Amino acid sequence: MMIDQSLYSDIRNLIESARNKVYQSVNWEMVITYWEIGKRIVEEEQQGENRAEYGKFLIKNLAKKLSDEFGKGFDQSNLRYMRLFYNVFPIRDALRHELSWTHYRLLLRVEDKSTRNFYLTEAIECSWSSRQLERQINSFYYQRLLASQDKKIVKAEAKNNNQMLKPANLLKNPYILEFLDLKENTNYLEYDIETEILGKLQEFLLELGKGFSFVARQQRITTDAGKHYYVDLVFYNYLLKCFLLIDLKIGTLTPQDVGQMDMYVRLYEQLKKPEGDNPTIGIILCSERDETVVEFSVLAENKQLFASKYQLYLPTKEQLKHLLETERAYIEQGQMLGDEEFGG
Repeated sequence: MMIDQSLYSDIRNLIESARNKVYQSVNWEMVITYWEIGKRIVEEEQQGENRAEYGKFLIKNLAKKLSDEFGKGFDQSNLRYMRLFYNVFPIRDALRHELSWTHYRLLLRVEDKSTRNFYLTEAIECSWSSRQLERQINSFYYQRLLASQDKKIVKAEAKNNNQMLKPANLLKNPYILEFLDLKENTNYLEYDIETEILGKLQEFLLELGKGFSFVARQQRITTDAGKHYYVDLVFYNYLLKCFLLIDLKIGTLTPQDVGQMDMYVRLYEQLKKPEGDNPTIGIILCSERDETVVEFSVLAENKQLFASKYQLYLPTKEQLKHLLETERAYIEQGQMLGDEEFGG
């Protein structure tokens, strides 16, 4: 006798829901327990005459006793994290149940408070797994946003999530595509990168930022004259309420690339955009940006058109620092020129 599929699905959903609630409950209890352990360690250390020496002695002996009884989850390293957890997040009621202990351990590695708060807020709003949070921290997500736009805007967004979003507030430079697992110094075609992105769409959406959903690959735009044009990748952002067109380019950005994307955006506005949506955004993803082209093309004036660099590997801190400083210098130079033009 066959089991009714709707009945099976209903029962299966109940079981999955119950398991998720148990998992969340266990995670939350773990977070609270580790916070309380950290609190007691700190309070005990504060009673010692020589805090540094006493703290070292306390952690070592506690780890030995707890590990003997409860296992390696209470070794010296984890106990230090618990102590740090309490010191960094001293208000218990401010802890967020959406985050697991693994989330908090990752956040503890971020020394700057404003940066840490930014990742904490994003992790909750975007429902990042601990693995996704780790990837965003390691790929310098916050720093790349700072390099791509006004620092004040990003920091304000970290404190006030009700701020009106603009395209420039969500877009980054560069985009780090190390999750594609493509080898360096290999002659890839644009089609190859496009194919890999579609194969790892979830990771690419995470890299794009919050609010994006996939619409189409090689979407055709047909003019009244019957001429066909194809947009590499099309996404929609429900926060901005607009479409995002992406054109992938191997090599250095050229004026022809800018002109082509400008035309795509204009055609999309006329032929595809629903009434009531905000203006369409166009991004040229290129392996190298020519800043002269950025400065003296329509990119400098069009607030819906952008050019961002992509990298197929995760840069070192030194490489990223140099890249961000260069990007910031161009932005500041552009702002100064604008001030001079308007007598600022």
